[in-house]
Amino acid sequence: MHTAGAWQLDGAGQSDEGDGVGAGGWEPGSRRDGVAAVLTGGLGAKVLVLNKMYMAVRVTTARRAFSLLVREHAEVIHVDDGQYLNYDFSSWAEISELQREFEPERHDWVRTVRFDVAVPKVIRLYGYDRLPKQRVKLNRRNLFARDRNRCQYCGKHFPTSELSIDHVVPRKQQGGDTWENLVCACVRCNAKKGGRTPDQARMRLIKKPVMPRRNPLISVRLGQQRYESWRTFLDNAYWSVELR
Repeated sequence: MHTAGAWQLDGAGQSDEGDGVGAGGWEPGSRRDGVAAVLTGGLGAKVLVLNKMYMAVRVTTARRAFSLLVREHAEVIHVDDGQYLNYDFSSWAEISELQREFEPERHDWVRTVRFDVAVPKVIRLYGYDRLPKQRVKLNRRNLFARDRNRCQYCGKHFPTSELSIDHVVPRKQQGGDTWENLVCACVRCNAKKGGRTPDQARMRLIKKPVMPRRNPLISVRLGQQRYESWRTFLDNAYWSVELR
């Protein structure tokens, strides 16, 4: 039976039951319903988690997603030609046999003793209807992701090691540490601008900095074809999802 009280998440979408390891979950090297799972790289793949109202709440690992599926706390949501198909773990394992034969390149895989299981892209929680806190953390990693490692003055892309964070309005001119006042800048442009505003330095921002509507790392991941189905649930999102 699936009830709202069967398990709980905190505001950030983290289960307070742990990840199922050592607690009856589907753990590599253990037995569950006569199936011994073998650890593979597929357990580190990312899975989008929806609440029971089909609203995204977070991104988790395949390891945790399988733990939720096997304990019947969640089901697989497979997007096919714009339609949602719902599968419990047993049904998904059967579907995986066909996917393995006809479209193996579209999925990450976890191998068990008896069969290979495709890592689902999306799962839906049966007993959780809340949303996570609606704010993207302001930090260096998220700033680089928002600006896609592109200097906001010259427009060129650089590796992270060759980028810095620039205050559009310098601190000495009362510029704060906010999404709207921080941008990626290459070392050369940052040095050229110095302790001036873009207007004072006769430089121009390629776009106005704003706070992302959702975690920018998710937008980067959406650029990967295998995560295209996430777009169905994220395009109209007004909240943020923390990628952990």
